[in-house]
Amino acid sequence: TALIAILPATSADAASGHVLTTGKVGGPGVKPGAGLKASLAKGSAAVFNTSLGKLTCTKSAVTSKVTSNPATPGIAKESLTAQTFGKCTINVSGVAVGSVTVANLPFNVTVSDAKGHPVKVSERSKAKPLLTSFTVSVGTLSVSCSFKTTAISGSTSKKGNITVFVKQTFKLAAGGSFCPASGVFSATYGPLRDASIKGSPAVFVN
Repeated sequence: TALIAILPATSADAASGHVLTTGKVGGPGVKPGAGLKASLAKGSAAVFNTSLGKLTCTKSAVTSKVTSNPATPGIAKESLTAQTFGKCTINVSGVAVGSVTVANLPFNVTVSDAKGHPVKVSERSKAKPLLTSFTVSVGTLSVSCSFKTTAISGSTSKKGNITVFVKQTFKLAAGGSFCPASGVFSATYGPLRDASIKGSPAVFVN
């Protein structure tokens, strides 16, 4: 589900610097062009709740590229270039999950150092919304359902290097009568790391 670009630990006492820094709050600014990566936070899962049932994925990862990282106060921008899901199940007897895929990448991402450190993942254009497709099988029958939205919003946690998305709504874009009309997506990603630097240090919002 489109799901997402992910950010990091925060502090109201961050020293003046860039919106995104590596290693610590107030550390060196993340350079434009840097490749950032994050998986699901330890012990968490990505969940898509629908009227059909709850689809849960215990594996998910995102990759993004920093396009701008201004001085604080400001809004950093990224391009979400990849999002994957794996080890997915649904709590409906006799139904198995085949795949969960994300289309229309890259997505636009903004990360603000304003109160709450809001994060937004949005479509590039009306023709390319955030689009996630699920393939499920019931016996010998295989069904694909696609869901879309213009954007999802989240926030970074003040108690850890994570970004949380809660109950973000997607609407059915394509699929048969078996597919639910909508669903809500929730996930927690982190820590976000700068994979372009040796050792992949954690990335922080200042």
